[in-house]
Amino acid sequence: MEAKTLRIPQLAHLPADSADGVFQAGCPSRTVLDHITSKWGVLILVALSEGEHRWSDLRRRAEGISEKMLAQTLKTLERDGLVLRKAQPVIPPHVDYSLTDRGHELTALLVPLVTWAYDNADDILDGQP
Repeated sequence: MEAKTLRIPQLAHLPADSADGVFQAGCPSRTVLDHITSKWGVLILVALSEGEHRWSDLRRRAEGISEKMLAQTLKTLERDGLVLRKAQPVIPPHVDYSLTDRGHELTALLVPLVTWAYDNADDILDGQP
């Protein structure tokens, strides 16, 4: 097994104009963070960062998600302006989902986080530093 080199992380700081607000109980960012950082929210957003998907594609992509949870997650992300729902007027009818511009902006930040989680999951779960 290849030894990992210890990297000293750079300190990250919130911008001064949001540093105090995000920690307050009534801050709206808490609701947004809840929507986008839920297990299914992150996975659906990252799947859509790969391109437009139909309902069944998203259901297969996010293994283990129930129909109810997929519907709820998509509705929430659509309401938040991150996902676009486009019903196709064909027979049989189908719906395509894609990211809005804001959704693309968000996934540019989420994809590195998901990649980091994937790369480090085994060590973290094994209790290794």
